[in-house]
Amino acid sequence: MTTPHVVVVMGVAGTGKTTIGPLLADRLGVPYAEADDFHPEANIAKMSAGTPLTDEDRRPWLDAIGAWAHGRAGLGGVVSCSALKRAYRDRLRAAAPDVVFVHLTGDRELIEDRMAHRQGHFMPTALLDSQFATLQPLQADETGVGVDVTGSPDEITDRAVTALDGLAR
Repeated sequence: MTTPHVVVVMGVAGTGKTTIGPLLADRLGVPYAEADDFHPEANIAKMSAGTPLTDEDRRPWLDAIGAWAHGRAGLGGVVSCSALKRAYRDRLRAAAPDVVFVHLTGDRELIEDRMAHRQGHFMPTALLDSQFATLQPLQADETGVGVDVTGSPDEITDRAVTALDGLAR
């Protein structure tokens, strides 16, 4: 299965964006980009210190992701990006109008448990509440699908592929 679309794997921290994103890209036969790699150093320093980013902090990050997605238009790709607010997704769509969103969803307890067990990531579990408070789920007029994150990474990826296939029809 391949897609000419750029798929944005979105959701709060700990939902598995950086695990599912590469698996989904592999299944779709397209390149993967990690949104965290697009953050300026100042953003990483703020998050590492436990300080939530402001919308102003996120603008250059979203623009860099949008530029990558624009460059992949018609070729396909997968990028992980929290894209928690509608305004953030609108900014990505302004740069790359054909992006499709896969919103990884799960309950807070499951996500907090996963965050507590991961290593080498700069996002502390203390910021999870702010992530859920900020989250604006996909709206009916946004092209995308919700995918539950219970189960193994392969099971989640299978659900994402099936949901995207259904969306394409």
